[in-house]
Amino acid sequence: MTSQKTIAVEVVYALPHEQRLISMLVEPGTTALKALELSGIPREYPEVDPASAKLGIFGQALGTKGLAVASEYVLQPGDRVEVYRPLIADPKEARKQRAEKAKRQAGGD
Repeated sequence: MTSQKTIAVEVVYALPHEQRLISMLVEPGTTALKALELSGIPREYPEVDPASAKLGIFGQALGTKGLAVASEYVLQPGDRVEVYRPLIADPKEARKQRAEKAKRQAGGD
């Protein structure tokens, strides 16, 4: 049970082989960045740099698409802070390469 002095939020970081979800109580006015720091995820996963981490919010009030946010976003009760990993490949370039491969395969038949 939460008191009026705290709100329940979650911080999540996902890797291809695991997902780390931290449920926590924070003071009203806590930012997404502060919640990330309080979660301990940057200590557990050194590749997560709070200063440059890309964050998003997924909460019931925001629907299923989520919301990319600045680290200064003030959390609301029930918010889930998502820590995004950097992209390994440019999505446009990957699509272009798949299209070229499909074109070559279609031409070879």
